[in-house]
Amino acid sequence: MSFRINRRRFMQATSSAIAAGALSSVRPASAQSSGELRVTVGGGDVGKATIEAFVKPFEAETGIRVTPITADTELAQIELMVKSNNVTLDVGGMTQGSAFTLEKRGLLEQIDYSIHKKEELDGMFEFAKEPFGIAWPIYSYNMVYNTESFPASKSRPTTWADFWDVEKFPGIRTLVSGVYGSEGPWEEALLADGVPADQLYPMDIDRIFTSLDKIKPHIRKWWGTGSEIQQMLHDKAVDLAQSYDGRALLLVDQGAPIEINRNQAKLQWDYFVIPKGGPNVQNAQKFVEFVTRADRQAAFCQLYPQGPTNRNAFKLIPDKLARKLTSHPDYMKSSVIMNGQWYNDIGPDGLTNTERLVQRWNEWVLR
Repeated sequence: MSFRINRRRFMQATSSAIAAGALSSVRPASAQSSGELRVTVGGGDVGKATIEAFVKPFEAETGIRVTPITADTELAQIELMVKSNNVTLDVGGMTQGSAFTLEKRGLLEQIDYSIHKKEELDGMFEFAKEPFGIAWPIYSYNMVYNTESFPASKSRPTTWADFWDVEKFPGIRTLVSGVYGSEGPWEEALLADGVPADQLYPMDIDRIFTSLDKIKPHIRKWWGTGSEIQQMLHDKAVDLAQSYDGRALLLVDQGAPIEINRNQAKLQWDYFVIPKGGPNVQNAQKFVEFVTRADRQAAFCQLYPQGPTNRNAFKLIPDKLARKLTSHPDYMKSSVIMNGQWYNDIGPDGLTNTERLVQRWNEWVLR
């Protein structure tokens, strides 16, 4: 998921200069035809899967030409386009934080759910149907352990409280860095401290760092990218880790001695959004509707293993593959759904909770 990590880092920069640079590869709106859509699809294998599962079938069904953009969508990019009345991107994939921020600033079109089929909408998770965007796809932060350090014959950690219990479960540990605020071991720290999953939000930031104080001496490294955690797990540099499920799955498929614990997985997702005032809003709405369809999501998952947001997709996915997907019904029962809105809420000091977490982290990690 490293492209998402990089995007989160970038989206915190909001200067016009950066936004202008991001727009340099996008042609003027006047050059766009009414029958064309420009859609960001992500890079690498994710982008390829998006093109095969969504873009090509959409073109075949509607006759609407789609230009896939493999670069990521940035908050500053969309803000500048909308405010300058030069919207040259029709559909963009955004992180939760970016999407909520753009919605607050009135920069996104409302999704026209009237054109969606009832059976498809009924199959979508409730959190996946925001007024400003549809969630796609779902991935997660999971506890992962080395099976040589924790063989099946011995007790294995199953909760974040177990991860924090260094006496019962000794070993070298790693957690994601909190330097960017919108991601960090925040929910995990509260779960380890006994907060029930359904009572995490609004999060108690003081309690988070009190809990992190207890595990800090046992963390070898606070990782910052998906490739970094994948390398540590591959090299057996850690016994216990917080990791993206996708990175861990790649290693499992390669035969690495690791196992993913799906209990108390923290779910995250992106949103497909439509920038406000674009020339092709009607066709953009059609593309967003197309993405919610169970058969299309199932097709994507068979190309790239990330969780569908339409539960009906699991009816079309082989069980062996379905068990690899973070939104499988059995896993959802014990998963934690991240509250993107809380991260963007502004307090009396004028700071968002994300900014407040960054500030606390930078002070805390150096102590």
